[in-house]
Amino acid sequence: MRPVLLGRTRVTAGLLLAGCLLLISGTLPSQDTSKTDTTDQEKAILGQLRGLRKLDDATRARTTKELALQIRQLPVVPNKVRLAGALAGLSTEGDFGSDTLQEVTTTLALAMREQPPAGKPGMPNYLFMELASLVRYEHMQASSDNPQFAEAVAKLEAADDARQKADFTLTDLQGKPWHLLELRGKVVLVNFWATWCPPCRKEMPDLQALYDKYQGPGIRGAVDLRRRGLEGRAIYRRTKNQLPGIAGPREHGA
Repeated sequence: MRPVLLGRTRVTAGLLLAGCLLLISGTLPSQDTSKTDTTDQEKAILGQLRGLRKLDDATRARTTKELALQIRQLPVVPNKVRLAGALAGLSTEGDFGSDTLQEVTTTLALAMREQPPAGKPGMPNYLFMELASLVRYEHMQASSDNPQFAEAVAKLEAADDARQKADFTLTDLQGKPWHLLELRGKVVLVNFWATWCPPCRKEMPDLQALYDKYQGPGIRGAVDLRRRGLEGRAIYRRTKNQLPGIAGPREHGA
């Protein structure tokens, strides 16, 4: 669950097995990977990474921590930083404990110190954005002397400042308009979800419990009017959630 205004801008990470190499968001560090060999140990780690989402939370937390330690022990090879980056991207998909996340962060920082991935002018490598996000939003301990890290931190700060100026007016399923700026000074949770997303539906009871406990103004993006508006409304009503369901504009969906 990612708060839009109080939350973070994160680089979305994905996994793709191609020639036994790990690709994250379709992007690789700048090294020439066409002749990179993958050891049996790296293949085993990659296999476990690809299976993390199939595990229950307790097993996933334990496995994530073990993988962080295994990656840290790898020799300095190109695949090490890729594996560390992939694990970092997966480790924030749930709450697996601060100790686990710290091990993941430490592994990523060490791997990047050994083999700093190259960025582009004005744009730090996405792995530096990932590390900066872990430090800024997850309160993990890590540092880097690489200028890309400082640049990544600055970009996150600028994005946070821009979000503070964000505004929109949307109407909920009962016809009531919501103006974001009118809620300034209050905690506002904006959760964008899709009717086809199982984790989104799974989290609804938790959000309802949070809303019931604090009884603060909650806003929930509820429907995609562009593609399946009526169906989205019906599905949201069947959840019996009491959070305001916000209908997104047709040109953007929800």
